[in-house]
Amino acid sequence: MSEAPRYLVAGDAALVVEFGDRIDPAVNRRVRELCVALDRARPDGVRDLVPSYRSLLVNYDPRVTTFDALRERLADIGKGLFATLSPPPRVVEIPTSYGGDYGPDLPFVAEHAGLTADEVVAIHSGASYLVYMMGFSPGFTYLGGMSERIAAPRLKTPRTAIPAGSVGIAQQQTGIYPVESPGGWQLIGRTPVRLFDPSREPPVVVEAGDYIRFVPVSRGEYQRIQDGLNAGTWTLSVRELTT
Repeated sequence: MSEAPRYLVAGDAALVVEFGDRIDPAVNRRVRELCVALDRARPDGVRDLVPSYRSLLVNYDPRVTTFDALRERLADIGKGLFATLSPPPRVVEIPTSYGGDYGPDLPFVAEHAGLTADEVVAIHSGASYLVYMMGFSPGFTYLGGMSERIAAPRLKTPRTAIPAGSVGIAQQQTGIYPVESPGGWQLIGRTPVRLFDPSREPPVVVEAGDYIRFVPVSRGEYQRIQDGLNAGTWTLSVRELTT
C-alpha cells in the first residue's frame, strides 16, 4: 500500500511533497506522476517544479498563494493519479567506450569486484537504468538499478577536472558527467554523446523517468560517432521501454 504524501515547509516560498523514505521505482513514479499533473494544471502561484528520488519541491510565489492553500490544491490534484498520466518510458542508448584513457579506473573496479574488466563491462552494459532525477550539474543523471557486484568506493581524492561524457561508478550508483567538472567517481568509460548542450532545444537528451542503456563501442566507433555528431549525421537511438 502506498504511503500518504507528507507536505513539508521549505522556506517561505516552497513546499516539499514527500512520498516515502526510500529510493524505490514505485515511489519515484508517484513523484513523476504528480510533477506531470502539476505541470499540466499549473496552479496559481506555482513557479517551478523540482522532482527528486522520493519527493517533489514546489516553488511558489507567496504573494499569490500560501502554503496551506497550495497544500490543499496539491492534495486535490494528487487524488486518483494513475501511471497513464506519465508519458511512456523511453530507453536512450548511450554508446560507451570502456577502459583505457576513457576509463582509467576500470582495472580498479574489476579488482575490487573480483572480476575481469570484460565482466564488469558486460554487467554494466547489461542493465537498463532508471533516471531517478537530474542534478549536481546540468544534464547529470542519477541512475538506479546497477548491480551490487560492480559497486566501488569513491576516489579518496576527487579529480579536479573530469571530461564531459565520462561514465563513472560510486558505491552502488552509476552516472555520466555531462560537462567537464570535478568529481570523485571511478571512471570506467566515456560516451561521445553530449548530454547537455545549451544551444540545443531541449538542452538535455534524457529526463527523469527515462531509462539509459549503455552500449559498448570500440575506440574507432567512438570516433565515428563523434564525427557524425559534429556533422549532424548521427542520431541517438531512443525507443520505448518494453517489459
